[in-house]
Amino acid sequence: MYGVDTGALVRAVKRNLDRFPNDFMFQLSPKEFEDLRCHFGTSSSWGGRRYPPFAFTEQGVAMLSSVLRSKGAIRVNVEIMRAFVRLRRMLAPHKELARRLDELELRYDGKFKIVFEAIRELMEPCEEDPPRPRIGFHARE
Repeated sequence: MYGVDTGALVRAVKRNLDRFPNDFMFQLSPKEFEDLRCHFGTSSSWGGRRYPPFAFTEQGVAMLSSVLRSKGAIRVNVEIMRAFVRLRRMLAPHKELARRLDELELRYDGKFKIVFEAIRELMEPCEEDPPRPRIGFHARE
């Protein structure tokens, strides 16, 4: 995805460990690594990876794009920044709507108070979805 070999990725991560807290990245345990090797039928003990690999969460993958220097990593980082800008633009109309609603409420008497309250209630963010169980590997703390 980033156009770098595994060794360069591991070196970049190790140089920047403070950017990868436990909820961004973890290293597989020896047992998990063995299970993974057996599952995918990777090479024997004298070939292939000798150390358990790192596993990255969504935030860790985003952080990788800022510590790697390949063209692919730069493109990913730029797209992440653009996504934040798009998200901010999507949320901006709600601020404008709230401001206009305040202006309207000042012009009308108490009869419309219930209408304004209903509109404000509809503008409130919905309750968060219940947390979903984590899938995949879990960091041991």
